[in-house]
Amino acid sequence: MRITVFGATGGIGQEIVRQALTAGHGVTAVVRDPARLSVPDSARVEVVTAGLAEPAALGPALEGRNAVFSGLGPRTRKQIGIASSGTRTILRAMEAEGVRRFLAVSAAPVGPPPEGESLRLRLMTPLVKAAFREQYADLAVMEEEIRRSATDWTVVRPPRLLDRRLTGSYRKALATTPRDSMMIGRADVAHAMLAMADDASTVQQAVGVAY
Repeated sequence: MRITVFGATGGIGQEIVRQALTAGHGVTAVVRDPARLSVPDSARVEVVTAGLAEPAALGPALEGRNAVFSGLGPRTRKQIGIASSGTRTILRAMEAEGVRRFLAVSAAPVGPPPEGESLRLRLMTPLVKAAFREQYADLAVMEEEIRRSATDWTVVRPPRLLDRRLTGSYRKALATTPRDSMMIGRADVAHAMLAMADDASTVQQAVGVAY
């Protein structure tokens, strides 16, 4: 594939870039600060430095691409809002360029809990949602923007993210999260997203991923 990755300097974004290169895909990374992109074989990555304010500025990074991946999210509280506002710009740019496949990272607490969830997580989840309510509210807005778009979208909802090596072993659930979902490594989230890119069953679906 030829893919474009937004949020390519973040934990999941860099893993998408790294694994896509290993798989032989052509990769374009859209970044605000190229110095933050640190992946092996970075010379094989087409780096586009652009903000997320104007859709027209993203056109060159999207033309002729098969799929677009987004790992957008705030690094600080001041950046809360970037997931929804940035995604809105990306979707408009994709529409202008005729690119349809879009996969974006959200978070497990944004979606409904699975049936038969454990008591521990039934008690913990409201506390987590309260602690990060602004971030999750922004992700909920982002998801609504995606659902209203004309793209062939997939929203990926992981629980707590860890920096772990790729295992390739994790659970998935459509429209909810796997039961007793506690954590997953960023590398495995990236692996799942790349695998979903040509999986028709995940189109216009929210997919929970977890160990």
